[in-house]
Amino acid sequence: MFGRLGAPEIILILIVVVLLFGAKKLPDMARSLGKSARILKSEAKAMKSEGQQPAPADPPAEQPPAQRTIQSAPGDVSSARPVTEPTDTTQR
Repeated sequence: MFGRLGAPEIILILIVVVLLFGAKKLPDMARSLGKSARILKSEAKAMKSEGQQPAPADPPAEQPPAQRTIQSAPGDVSSARPVTEPTDTTQR
């Protein structure tokens, strides 16, 4: 009974979606969904590459922390911002 959707049913569903959300919000919703998918993909790739790198045998000498830049999406330079990470002041 509900197994097959034909062209009239799909058109009706699209019309209902446009009426519910409005034509102005649909492109913004699609854009934010795509941005979220890109962020998720880049984070998953970073986690996978992080797990494949061998751990260093001994810790490096004391160096000042490097300045990092966080981007909301790969290639998105408009929202990139430098981040200073807290330093660990505890002694072993």
